[in-house]
Amino acid sequence: MGKVEEFQELRPLLFSISYRLLGSVSEAEDAVQETWLRFDRSTTPAASVRAFLSATVTRISIDVLRSARVRREQYVGPWFPEPLLSDPYQDPARSAELADSVSMAALILLERLSPLERSVFVLREVFGFGFGDVASAVGRSEAACRQLLVRARRHMEAGRTRFEADRRKRQELAERFFDALREGEVAGLRELLAADVQMAGDGGGRAPQLARAVVGAENVARLLASVFPLLPRVDVKCEPQEVNGQPGAVFRDRDGRVLHVLALDVLDGRIRTIRSVINPDKLGHLGPVADAWAVDGEVRRARRQSE
Repeated sequence: MGKVEEFQELRPLLFSISYRLLGSVSEAEDAVQETWLRFDRSTTPAASVRAFLSATVTRISIDVLRSARVRREQYVGPWFPEPLLSDPYQDPARSAELADSVSMAALILLERLSPLERSVFVLREVFGFGFGDVASAVGRSEAACRQLLVRARRHMEAGRTRFEADRRKRQELAERFFDALREGEVAGLRELLAADVQMAGDGGGRAPQLARAVVGAENVARLLASVFPLLPRVDVKCEPQEVNGQPGAVFRDRDGRVLHVLALDVLDGRIRTIRSVINPDKLGHLGPVADAWAVDGEVRRARRQSE
């Protein structure tokens, strides 16, 4: 097998590692491409191509993450990951870890870790790398990596979000939610939401977004019912689908351009969190992006006409 074939076989793994480290599809794709360039230039055969490429993409991602942390500290409003509709890496033996680790809740939680803690946690806990390979990837001793993992686990466990384990139940609840959303049924929406549900949006100052998170079933239900039934009137379509391993939807304007993405956290038969990603910089990998400001203006006009 040649270099190209070896790399392409491992590409899904490399992307999945980098995406969990960076929370960005575009940056992860760039990291994977840089990994290929370094692999292609290398002249010394690697004892393990998988270990070599995984270490390389991890180091590149750590460098990107360190520079990105400054930008994220200055970010306007809540920072959410770029939505991922399909994780290219599949491993039946670690399917539960992979699904949980790619959720928006987990990626937001990972933001609290240092780049090294995050890297050690992802490589060891999510992908099951041995400590020798983890140590090589992050440039620390195995003993140091074990300590980094202990700290990372402690932080992650303290804030970990639990999800509905039954995939079928999640999907059924999501279907009921989007049906109620289209109808603008406050009561119907309210009964699907946890009492302490939170709804927040990531516009990054580049699109209309909530000024602050909305909390509570009644408040969230009324907000949803006041806005989303107007979207079909301006030809915005809702496409329910999995987002970061959890139920969600992509909203598109009349020309099929991506307007925003909703992601839902579900537990115990209720929706616990609703996250909306509307920042156009985070949607480009899904296709052409809509003008959210223009659509917002149309929605406001439709609301005035209905009053």
